[in-house]
Amino acid sequence: MKLVVGLGNPGPQYEHTRHNAGADFVTSLAEHHGTRFKKENKFSGETARITLNGQDIRLLRPLTYMNLSGQALGPMAKFYNIPPEAILVAHDELDIEPGQARLKIGGGHGGHNGLKDIIKALGNNKNFARLRIGVGHPGHASEVVSYVLRRAPQSEQQLIEDSIKAALQIAPELAEGQWNKAMKALHTK
Repeated sequence: MKLVVGLGNPGPQYEHTRHNAGADFVTSLAEHHGTRFKKENKFSGETARITLNGQDIRLLRPLTYMNLSGQALGPMAKFYNIPPEAILVAHDELDIEPGQARLKIGGGHGGHNGLKDIIKALGNNKNFARLRIGVGHPGHASEVVSYVLRRAPQSEQQLIEDSIKAALQIAPELAEGQWNKAMKALHTK
């Protein structure tokens, strides 16, 4: 793993909304390693670097809106010559309940517009890993947009934060490319 991207929307009105679960994860990862993000216009985002189990890992929080996440990730991956297989994208997942997080390697976008734009930016390459942070589903497709752009009730927010903490615990395995070990550890929590 060479690059971890946390998806979300920029601006204080979106902080800690369900849609920003991925950005919350990458922010927590940076804080856990005592580093801060700095704005980098050439990548349309905020970046940081950490060393994890001897691996140099770049962190990215796009400053584009969710639907344009590829405009940040694509240029950064190209500039540093990072292949899709060395990228982890953390994002909110409607099909997983709050309190759960799952790893997935490759696959489609599943209707997630941030992933759709990233796949496009990577030349239709879908072979990047995803950390899917459960936020639950509102029950009807017509309610999804307003649901993900709102903050969860405190009890649900605590579950989302717990799943982010669980994902932080497997970051060393991810850095070393031990996907199966990381999946097993995360999926049994």
